Amino acid sequence: MFAHAREARPAECCGLVGGRGRDAQTIYRLRNVARDTLVAYEAAPEGLFAAQRLMRERSEQLLAIYHSHPRAAEPIPSETDVRLAFYPAAVYLIVGLDEGGNGVLRAFRISERESRWEPSAYHIVEG
Repeated sequence: MFAHAREARPAECCGLVGGRGRDAQTIYRLRNVARDTLVAYEAAPEGLFAAQRLMRERSEQLLAIYHSHPRAAEPIPSETDVRLAFYPAAVYLIVGLDEGGNGVLRAFRISERESRWEPSAYHIVEG
């Protein structure tokens, strides 16, 4: 995700995380087709469908949706992020990048129905 965010900069990147149970297995990079990719993300439908098909074939579930805030060292969900959070069971991950390209990852539970978000815990296992 960090590499994807750096490569897409100054635009926002986006993608999905698939896995089993609570264990992430695969990162699915998606193409951002938003009208203004510098401040928003929208996954290309064909990539989204392909990723979902691969998840089914691999017996994975959608665990998280990620995108970047390429000019935010400490990312939090924007109003747009909250308004477009259509998967309440998924964790929303935001990669923030500072001016030097150093990244930080934050996880959130977002409810577009209730127009709110809250931080979510996560644990990264190297391997």
